[in-house]
Amino acid sequence: MTTHTLATPDVDLAYDVIGPLPTADGRPPLLMIGQPMTAEGFTTLAAHFTDRTVVTYDPRGLGRSVRKDGRTDHRPEVQAEDLHRLIQELGAGPVDLFGSSGGAVVGLALVTAHPGDVRTLVAHEPPAIPLLPDAAAAERARTGFFDVYNAKGGNAGMAAFIAMTSWKGEFTDEYFAAPAPDPAMFGMPTEDDGRRDDPLLSDISWAVSSYSPDIEALLAAPTRVVAAVGEESEGVFAGRTATALAEKLGQEVTVFPSHHGGFAGGEFGYPGKPEEFAATLRRVLDGS
Repeated sequence: MTTHTLATPDVDLAYDVIGPLPTADGRPPLLMIGQPMTAEGFTTLAAHFTDRTVVTYDPRGLGRSVRKDGRTDHRPEVQAEDLHRLIQELGAGPVDLFGSSGGAVVGLALVTAHPGDVRTLVAHEPPAIPLLPDAAAAERARTGFFDVYNAKGGNAGMAAFIAMTSWKGEFTDEYFAAPAPDPAMFGMPTEDDGRRDDPLLSDISWAVSSYSPDIEALLAAPTRVVAAVGEESEGVFAGRTATALAEKLGQEVTVFPSHHGGFAGGEFGYPGKPEEFAATLRRVLDGS
C-alpha cells in the first residue's frame, strides 16, 4: 500500500493505493468509499481483493484529508468533485466503485455529474431520505436524534441514532411517542462527552441524508448502478432507502450478507461477515 495526497485549492485529499497502477491485468481500480467513514474502515474488505488494485480515501474534512475552504459541512456534490479529481489523478478511469452508506450517496452524485468516471457503482444502503414515502417523518426522526445529541452529547445522541436507524418500517406516532433510549441500554456511558461536531450525529452531514438522487440521470448514464442492501437491514431505515432506490431504478435490490457495515471485520467492534460480503461484491462486480 502506498499513501498519497492530492492537493487542491480547498482540500488536501489523502488516499491509499493497494496494488499497481496501471493495474496489472487491465481491470479498472476498485474504489471503496464511505461517509463519514474514512479509509481504515475498508481494511478488512480490501484484504479480500488482493487480485485487484484497490483505492481508498478519507473524504474532505475527515481523517487525514484537511480542508482549506473554511467549511465544515459535507455535501455529496462537493465530494463527488473530489472523487472526479482523484480518478483523474489515478489516470485509470472509468473505475469500479463500492460506496457504503453516505459513500453510496456520493457515488450516486458522482455518476450523475461525471457518468464516464464509473463503470459499475455498487451503492450499499445509501441513507437518502427523499427516496422514502415517509420522507417528512424520517426527517423528523433525524431531527430527533440531533436534538438529543445537542442536549446530552455523543453517548445519548448515538443511542437515539441507533434507535432511529433500527426502527422497523415507517416512522409512525408510536416511534415519536417513545422516550429517548438510555445509552446504558447499548453498553455506553451516560456522561456528556462535550462534543457537538460529530459528522454522524450533528447536522453537518444533513446534505448527505437529504440528497435526492437524479433517477433520470442515473438511468441515462453508461454506468451500471447496483442498489444493494444487507440481509439484516430489511425494513429498517437504510434498508428501506436501498430498496426504494432499486425500485426507482427498475431493478431488484441486490442482497448482501450481514448488516449496514457487513463488510467490516473488527474495525468498529461490530463485525459483519466480510468474507461472505467480499464474495458477493466480487460476483456483483463481475456481473454475475
